[in-house]
Amino acid sequence: MVFINIIVSVIVIIGLQLLGMVIFSWMTPYKDMEELKKGNKAAALAMGGKFIGTAIILGVAAYTNTSIWFMILWFAVGYVCLIAAYWIFELVTPGFKVSDHLQQGNVAVGLFLCLVFIGTAFAVSSLII
Repeated sequence: MVFINIIVSVIVIIGLQLLGMVIFSWMTPYKDMEELKKGNKAAALAMGGKFIGTAIILGVAAYTNTSIWFMILWFAVGYVCLIAAYWIFELVTPGFKVSDHLQQGNVAVGLFLCLVFIGTAFAVSSLII
């Protein structure tokens, strides 16, 4: 029975990770995968930060909850916080549009956004019970 629970949990975690990345890709006005194919390091850093951020939240949600439903619920809460962090980052940088700079390959913006996602994930994960 434990083995089945682990398999189901892994499948749910992978599914949530993929869903999270798809939703994030819908949020950006450019196509993430096209930018990666072009070698856009800024977009890769931002996308990597999204991936690590969702993984941190998923990991803590899985570790602290024995129910898959609670894990999914806490992931959703954490994920909404990651999305909010992106939009807040966009708001507090009124001098330029973050997505434009990512598409142009501004590595500084990509790295900073990556760290915003990772930092937000760590902070939000501390709230997951």
